Amino acid sequence: MQTYVRRLQKIASSLLISLPKVWVIKNDLDKGSTILIEVNQDNSLTMTPSTSTGDSIKEVSIPYPQTVALDLTNLIYGAYLLGYDIIRIRGKSPITYEDRELIRRTTRKLVGLEIVDEDGSNIVSQFLLDANTLDPVKILRRMNGIVAGMYHDSLNLLDNKEKSIALSIASRDDEVDRQYFLLVRLIRSAIIEKKLATKLNLSNIDILDYRIAANHLETAGDYISDLISSMYDISTSNYINTVVEAQRLVLKMQEKSISAFINQNIIESADVVRMYDRLKVLMKTLNLSSVKDNGSNNSQSAFMALNLIYSLDKIAKCWVDVSDLVKPFYMTAPLK
Repeated sequence: MQTYVRRLQKIASSLLISLPKVWVIKNDLDKGSTILIEVNQDNSLTMTPSTSTGDSIKEVSIPYPQTVALDLTNLIYGAYLLGYDIIRIRGKSPITYEDRELIRRTTRKLVGLEIVDEDGSNIVSQFLLDANTLDPVKILRRMNGIVAGMYHDSLNLLDNKEKSIALSIASRDDEVDRQYFLLVRLIRSAIIEKKLATKLNLSNIDILDYRIAANHLETAGDYISDLISSMYDISTSNYINTVVEAQRLVLKMQEKSISAFINQNIIESADVVRMYDRLKVLMKTLNLSSVKDNGSNNSQSAFMALNLIYSLDKIAKCWVDVSDLVKPFYMTAPLK
């Protein structure tokens, strides 16, 4: 990125600056050309030639075959996350049935990406959503809703050991990943296209924070899927009440942390930290109990409960990390 320094000049009642020559030439500007000037949230200016539509379609071609089938999947993911609208698989030879199915499965995992054309040696996928109609807050809320549903169902495993519940939780984790990829694509596009960032009302720090928050949500979804294996042997535990309290704490932490982040509420953020301190007390209590009852049936129950709560602790840390993204008062309050 090149930086230019210009001194303001006053002509009559107007303040003027000269534009960088390189930028003028690159955008084919001359006397009489018009420029769109936007005032950003951080009080900076974005200047765009009015002849620029900002709707140019980005295309990428991926050669086929790749040396390893997994590389093909990663390349499609990479092109999607980098904001390419059209992804072409160009084959020097016919695409095998196995690879064609691999491409289809990969495409289905990416929101908005559809196969629009194909023949024996080529497959063309296109992103059919308009980035200007997407909302990072809504996507994050959707991710949060899915993760919350997964967690609610995981709690039911204490009373109901149906395998269908576990399978349902695992399948919804895939949907969390789909929404995560969509949000990452959107915020990466906002970094590249300042007009999009302005339309979405995202500053540079907001873009970074949404990326981090989405990552914590996606990680929490993975942890909840892993949590299932810890749920089956706990229902007869003598420490079931402690476990239930820990579960409810983690659920409240999720609700508070997401609300705190979206609304930039420092009070709710502090509540999340206090609830996590309570969770640590529960873990310490169980740990002391397991040591005290070493060698007895109570000790085994305590260890099972402690193992489950440590699994909950990994999820809880995700919510603490999300709440940490809330900006302090001095960063959000207007200067006086």
